[in-house]
Amino acid sequence: MNSPRTRFYRDKINGKIFGVCSGIADYTGVDVLWVRIGMVLFTLTTGFGIPLYIILALIADKKPGYLYAEDKSEQKFWQGVRQSPGRTAREVRAQFRDIDRRLADIETYYVSSNPRLSAEIERLR
Repeated sequence: MNSPRTRFYRDKINGKIFGVCSGIADYTGVDVLWVRIGMVLFTLTTGFGIPLYIILALIADKKPGYLYAEDKSEQKFWQGVRQSPGRTAREVRAQFRDIDRRLADIETYYVSSNPRLSAEIERLR
C-alpha cells in the first residue's frame, strides 16, 4: 500500500470546486495556476476535461488535514519523492554522508586535543 504522502489527493482547502487541480498541483509540485490553465486547454481541445475532472473528483480521496502539517519543506520533499524517487534517495544519502563527515571532523578535533579521550575511543574500537 502507498504511503499517505505519496498518494494523490483532492486538495479541498486550496481548491476552487472539488480540489482536483489543486491536488494535481500538490502531487506534482507544479503551480496550481498552470494546472488549471492546462485543464482548460485540455477541455477546449479534446472535450474530455470536464468528465475527467468529475471522475477524479469522485475517485480521489480528500487530502487529510494532518498531511504536511504546515511544513512546506516536508511538502517539497515528498513532491520530490513522487517526481524522482531515485534522485531523492541519492540526495538523502549525500546528506547522511555529509553528516557523517562532519561528525568525523568533530571527533578528530576533540580527540586530537585530548589524548585521554583518544585512548578511550581506541579501547572501544
